[in-house]
Amino acid sequence: MTVWDRPEPPTRPVPLDRERIVAAAIALADEGGLEAVSLRKVAARLSAGPMRLYGYISTKEELFDLMVDEVQAEILPEGQPGDWREALHTLAHRTRRAALRHEWLADLLGGRPALGPNGLAVAEATLAALDGLADVDTVMRAVETVSAYSTGAIRREIADLRAERATGLSKRDWQRARGPHMTRMLATGRFPALARAVYDGTDVDAEASFATGLDWVLDAVADRLTRPPA
Repeated sequence: MTVWDRPEPPTRPVPLDRERIVAAAIALADEGGLEAVSLRKVAARLSAGPMRLYGYISTKEELFDLMVDEVQAEILPEGQPGDWREALHTLAHRTRRAALRHEWLADLLGGRPALGPNGLAVAEATLAALDGLADVDTVMRAVETVSAYSTGAIRREIADLRAERATGLSKRDWQRARGPHMTRMLATGRFPALARAVYDGTDVDAEASFATGLDWVLDAVADRLTRPPA
């Protein structure tokens, strides 16, 4: 039985419900990451005894499932998209923005499917956007491809933000600090392709990089959807 199927216990002197527990856990994670979340710390934030929480949630993994599902509500689009491409574009960008608000989400993306009501609604919106455009296996591979790109790009961006906070160096400062070493290495001539990328490439911000990569992935999906069956 999943956490969503299990009924909540009756209210006691300190009012509790899963909604309050999840809100407290998300607040802790937003402040200090997933390592800051434990049933004991959540209970302390709610001024309740830790054992009280076990009437609502059996494990920390269940708590993480509930936290992810709560944030999935932020990813659901507000209106109906014009077509499949707009739908997948919107869902990907809304997922990125949710992860930037809740950086811990990046650590939980890409695992087993979310089975909560909001997670199922996001999955339904994603699949419904492509429904009828190709056979179900092609649709599933398209969805998996877009998801894999989005998850990887989001995790890389969050990792960069965490590194910046940990070192106190912005990306530009880090590049300047490592510049002399990189210049010496490239001057050896052993890395010509890397040298062209460093000296001739255009540096873009994370949002522009995410948007460009997503467009390329969606172009590939569009090509596959319009390709006649073999």
